[in-house]
Amino acid sequence: MFDWNDLTFFLELARHGRLMPAARRLKVDNTTVSRRIAELERGLDTKLFQRCSDGFLLTEAGHKLFVIAEIIEQKMLSVPEALGLSDGGEPAGRVRVASMEGIAAFYLSARFAEFAAAMPGIVVELVTERHLINLTKREADISVSFVPPQGPRLKVRRVGAFRLALFASDRYLALRGRPETRADLQDHDFVDYVDDLVAIEPVHWLLEVLRPSHVVFRSTSMAAQQTAVAAGAGLALLPLFSAKTNPALVPVLPEEIVVRRELYLAVHEDIEHAGRVRAVTRFLTELFTREAAYLNQF
Repeated sequence: MFDWNDLTFFLELARHGRLMPAARRLKVDNTTVSRRIAELERGLDTKLFQRCSDGFLLTEAGHKLFVIAEIIEQKMLSVPEALGLSDGGEPAGRVRVASMEGIAAFYLSARFAEFAAAMPGIVVELVTERHLINLTKREADISVSFVPPQGPRLKVRRVGAFRLALFASDRYLALRGRPETRADLQDHDFVDYVDDLVAIEPVHWLLEVLRPSHVVFRSTSMAAQQTAVAAGAGLALLPLFSAKTNPALVPVLPEEIVVRRELYLAVHEDIEHAGRVRAVTRFLTELFTREAAYLNQF
């Protein structure tokens, strides 16, 4: 008979496909994951993974077990709610929220301070990547993105929107003059993303306005772009929620240049009813509704 606890190790390795990220998620070392998988395979008397140069691939038996193990995991996560045990106290535990660098650094991080005061038992881990985090592989519990994530058994819903505008610094405008029309923009310097390193195409929002003839600085980081603009490097298209954090930034052609992005919240259906996850999703949903004006108005 196999050890039921080994299923946790099996699920993480199946989702990540490599020992290191699975071990990191489980807070153990690589050898522990490898050993527990070997013990599970011995207990079941079957091969669950095919070892290859890229990592671990599920065998036919592994795919069958994965379906069963996910059902078991879902049932276990629902036990506190089913028994009413979560009603007697506040939700507690870790919740990992994945988002883009800009909205994470310039907006969500400050708002989560409010959440921490209201829900001290929940530790939010805010993760940022240039690519979309995979919720199916449990790289995060919740995703906040302007691109709806794709994947099996994901619950995705629109929770708001934000506006972007062209910004420059007073220093730059004093030297180069303020553009009065869209045509004037071609005579100005711009700050933009690195073309071939854009992992998510909708983040290259400047191209919806124009293809600038003179880009003086590029970065994969929106924070770096904003800092460069504030220092006088040129113009950039920035979200209002980030530009509002720096008084050195002033809008340029705010009524003529209008770009918007939708905000989507996603969570895997296996964990959406867990008390700690539900608390965070409720907070985020209410936050984007309450601060719609802040996200879309100057």
